[in-house]
Amino acid sequence: MHSHTNVTPISDLSPDAMLAHADYRFAPTPRLERQASVESNARSYPRRIPLELKRAQGIHVQDSEGRWFIDCLAGAGTLALGHNHPQVVQAMRNTLDGQRPLHTLDLMTEAKDDFISELFALLPQDFAKDARIQFCGPAGTDAVEAALKLVRTATGRSNLMAFHGAYHGMTQGALGLMGNLGPKAYLGGLASGAQFLPFPYDYRCPFGVGGEQGERIGLHYIETQLTDPESGVLLPAGMILEPLQGEGGVVPTSANWLREVRRITQAAKVPLILDEIQCGVGRTGKNFAFEHAGITPDVLVLSKAIGGSQPMAVVVYHKSLDVWKPGSHAGTFRGNQLAMVAGSTTLRIVREQRLDLHAAAMGERLTGHLRGLQKDYPQLGDVRGMGLMLGVEMVNPDGRADALGRPPQDGALASAVQRQCLQRGLIIEVGGRHSSVIRFLPPLIITAAQIDQVADIFAASVAAAVNLR
Repeated sequence: MHSHTNVTPISDLSPDAMLAHADYRFAPTPRLERQASVESNARSYPRRIPLELKRAQGIHVQDSEGRWFIDCLAGAGTLALGHNHPQVVQAMRNTLDGQRPLHTLDLMTEAKDDFISELFALLPQDFAKDARIQFCGPAGTDAVEAALKLVRTATGRSNLMAFHGAYHGMTQGALGLMGNLGPKAYLGGLASGAQFLPFPYDYRCPFGVGGEQGERIGLHYIETQLTDPESGVLLPAGMILEPLQGEGGVVPTSANWLREVRRITQAAKVPLILDEIQCGVGRTGKNFAFEHAGITPDVLVLSKAIGGSQPMAVVVYHKSLDVWKPGSHAGTFRGNQLAMVAGSTTLRIVREQRLDLHAAAMGERLTGHLRGLQKDYPQLGDVRGMGLMLGVEMVNPDGRADALGRPPQDGALASAVQRQCLQRGLIIEVGGRHSSVIRFLPPLIITAAQIDQVADIFAASVAAAVNLR
């Protein structure tokens, strides 16, 4: 692995040559040391993944020391087609070589029209036929802010409903809707007016019962909040949720729960905002996660994968909500043309190659490996997720169990497994409560052989982390 030069095409390297499963050591490079000295204390990923990346293709990245890694972080789910997909790169190159405009605010271009067409082709037609789209600033959190403005303007109401474990971004309104207390603990004046609701976290049911009974209790509570004139909760401008929570610990909703939430919000005339910034575009085994439940949202927030590796964020919503005035939401970089051509190419490939079905099959394969490993290691408390958005909640089997008999989360073990994976050439992330959930977000193009390789590395890493305790 260390002998390969920079001119060797990645495609020419065998899996064994790319990943010798060596016990890597990570001495800081001069650039990493400079990053630590000048970059904000808020930086996050380099603390856990101390790599200086040099080269990338497909599901692999190479660091400045010449070491190869399988990337199961993939830009926090942004890289649906992996790194430097040739068709995406060619589309951007054609734009640059053709002297096309690169920055257009919200003026129309061929690239923009193509992007809209591809996105609407990927959406369920029951939603797309009556939809409008708002292009936002480059980050998903800006699209969340736009969605909040949209529903507040349309309803004339201001409060919002969100869920425990939610993550919708780091700007003012989005932070007010976040479940995680850490990033907002010292910030006063968060203006969202959020009412937080229980999320159907089956493994750690907030009502201590779990299963369908836990779902029914939670749904009854939500409906009561919206219908009881003595609930003390004003009717909200909207309800926002992730059909599959990401940063909250890869916590899925059931199809029945999501259908019931849709019924409840429709009856109360509360717009339902679905945040599919991370779980959209084929990742869960459907083009969009809400399709598992067969529902139609009022508002859909998208970012990450839709830009084909470039910054892009949009809100798609029912035309009945389109009552805000010109300029109600804007953004200098809403006309990022490279993102539009990269995004439309990515969306077309996902649609034509049915990468949603491939993600479902590969996710099932990886889940099988993880559940097989779970039989030997009780430290793998829960394996969950959908498609290629999977999580493993690490626990301390010797700790005090909760009301459901679940052992406590073990964030230290999750971090140890992450380090062991990195030393063996696998990049994964941790998240969830107490940072105890190991997360898998590989590109949707990952093959069965590569899934098996990921599982092998993970198994060896779990064994090493457990044995070192």
